[in-house]
Amino acid sequence: MVEPLAGEITVYFYAILFARYPEVRPMFPEGMDTQRDRLLRALLRIVDLVDDPEHLVRFCGNLGRDHRKFGTLAAHFPAVGECLLASLARYAGPAWTLDIAAAWTKAYGTVAQVMISAAEQDEAVRPAVWPATVVHRVSRGNGIAEITVRPHIPYEYAAGQYASIETPWWPKRWRYYSVANAPREDGTLTFHVRAVDGGSVSNALVHRAVVGDVLRLGPPMGDMVLDAADPYSELLFVAGGTGLAPIRALIEEVARRGGRHQVDLFLGARTSAELYGVDDMLRMAQRNHWLTIRGAVSDEYIPGIRGSLPDVLAEYGPWYQHDIFLSGPAQMVASARHMLTLSGTRPDRIHHDPFETPVLSTP
Repeated sequence: MVEPLAGEITVYFYAILFARYPEVRPMFPEGMDTQRDRLLRALLRIVDLVDDPEHLVRFCGNLGRDHRKFGTLAAHFPAVGECLLASLARYAGPAWTLDIAAAWTKAYGTVAQVMISAAEQDEAVRPAVWPATVVHRVSRGNGIAEITVRPHIPYEYAAGQYASIETPWWPKRWRYYSVANAPREDGTLTFHVRAVDGGSVSNALVHRAVVGDVLRLGPPMGDMVLDAADPYSELLFVAGGTGLAPIRALIEEVARRGGRHQVDLFLGARTSAELYGVDDMLRMAQRNHWLTIRGAVSDEYIPGIRGSLPDVLAEYGPWYQHDIFLSGPAQMVASARHMLTLSGTRPDRIHHDPFETPVLSTP
């Protein structure tokens, strides 16, 4: 009932939160438009998972661990709950009955406790943020830059995971980027960043960051990782645009483990100019006989494969015997997943990050 009024609800929620508890305002960025959208998506995700306790607990646990970088404390949760329920009650009108209020109160209490417990456990084993110095930067053209950083303290993650980044020019604004390499001995991490229209963080990283600047990293996140217990399965990797970053990390991890998989990689873009990273991957294929690479463009007539990645996958399939990893624009990932499922691939063998990764950054 309240979803059509989402914009008004979130504006009202933050207005009364900051009015009643002004001490929390410094935890948030100056511009709140993106923040309001993220809050709504987090709430909708929680409602979607209400009948799936395992995934609900995992989602809320991730939220709790990720919130540590904002300085969130257990004492903040009652204030947020009070203002959230007041906002829902205001906009639900007569539908907000005593039973509904009791259900939401109980639900919020459960979510808050899971988040608090996850944050406390996380605090015992690692920091909330990792300062990291930019040690290398190279332009890839088409508004894409590769930025390599060295964390000041060890940063443990698995190939295929992503991290949030805060720049010194936009405090409190965190954006998520996949790590483009498997863990290295020197501890450095490389990110592929595309400058997007109106993107304050992406444009700062692509056009402003230089060697010596210090960024801040949030904790590693994501379940799109290789199964250590199955070193012999056939793998299909599909990457669109900067979705190549986690795919490249996963392929490096296969090579690090000894290359016992057979790997097919499909790279896609609208035009050949946007099909970045191909040369690097071809060199990797020359060094590793188990890796096969195909590139496709959808909006340009050139020699080679033409078409959208889902269509090209259908042409070269079937892939039901493979473990499949998808990375790129949400529409491409959703279409590819749909096609693969229809052609017989079990859903549990198709892996990708959440379509709306920023849902995790509320606030």
